[in-house]
Amino acid sequence: MSAAKMIAAARRSLGMSGRPNPITREYAARNGKEYLRASWCDMAITYWARHSGNASAVLPGGDRAYTVWHVDDFEKAGRWHAGTASAVARARPGDIVFFDWGGSDRGGSVDHVGVVEKVLGGGRLQTIEANTGDAVKRRVRATGVIAGYGRPAYGSGWMEDAVKDLPMISKGAKGSNEAVQTARGLLLARSHPEVGTRMDRDFDATMDKAVRAVQKWAKIENDGIIGPDTWSVLLRVR
Repeated sequence: MSAAKMIAAARRSLGMSGRPNPITREYAARNGKEYLRASWCDMAITYWARHSGNASAVLPGGDRAYTVWHVDDFEKAGRWHAGTASAVARARPGDIVFFDWGGSDRGGSVDHVGVVEKVLGGGRLQTIEANTGDAVKRRVRATGVIAGYGRPAYGSGWMEDAVKDLPMISKGAKGSNEAVQTARGLLLARSHPEVGTRMDRDFDATMDKAVRAVQKWAKIENDGIIGPDTWSVLLRVR
């Protein structure tokens, strides 16, 4: 089981549109023909989980088409994180993110669901979602509509999958770089308010100092460069 395989399965569905479609047909074959033309955002999560070998991690309560019940499953498993700004900053690729267009962080109010592809910083997540414009598309969502996320029990190897594509960044990197914004958000979540909340700020001396402090605490090379080891620490898996 891995987050990378879950994301890869979602990417293979990008561009799928209309219904019935392969996702709704497969779900309906197991759960009833009424699902052929039903809202299919959570059916897609079920489909990607099953096709990536992640069913037990992503679907702790079994197949789901109804987002509220899926949130309940994560809550019962102790793997639900309400969508506060600090919680969103700690989201990871492969998390299952739920949305409430009314702006609450209550699981019982969720309207929609997707899978996190990237954490962009500044309270923003890049997701892959189905049934958005009746298609599978990438979206960028902000804290205001994120009700929370479920953290699948992918296993100990997920970090290698999650960080391998993250770039190495260091002092001088531009604030327009998504990786710099992500790192700033993670440093804020690790109680380094000195880096500031302006997400388009460059990787400056203050941020360099905060990175070195995190590296020293984690007992890894104290060079100010955010590479795989430092990303792993910032993402709270070390």
